[in-house]
Amino acid sequence: MLKRLADLFNAFAATQSAADLDREIQIATAVLMLEVARADSSIDAPELAAISAVLQEDFDLDGDEAKILLAQAQDTTESAVSSYPFTRRLINNLSVDQRALVIERLWRVALSDRRLDKFEEGTIRKLADLLYVPHTAFIRAKHDATLAIDGRD
Repeated sequence: MLKRLADLFNAFAATQSAADLDREIQIATAVLMLEVARADSSIDAPELAAISAVLQEDFDLDGDEAKILLAQAQDTTESAVSSYPFTRRLINNLSVDQRALVIERLWRVALSDRRLDKFEEGTIRKLADLLYVPHTAFIRAKHDATLAIDGRD
């Protein structure tokens, strides 16, 4: 009997598809981007546009899918007590290089309005620490984001 229950549980766990896990990673990433955008007490249109663009680019979403994901992330953010569950999800499922790429995307959001607020920078620094991204990768991510933003002009 216990073996059957264990088999059922394992079958259920196996049915949590890669798509479900991908969606959890997408939501976690979007929540962190919103946290950075909100760090200076307002979310500007360029920041929302940057979040949408990053979601489309990184997760191969169309504009409508990115809007839905962003709405889900906003709903999730409103009920979240801390960023720990989201950083933990990324730590458990992404490599250090992939987490450094998330930090680079956070920099893109912060820099999208052409001004870096000290609270945005502090939030990214905190999230980099929570994601166990080395300081050198943190600095490189900022540099890469700056180049990407300047390259759009």
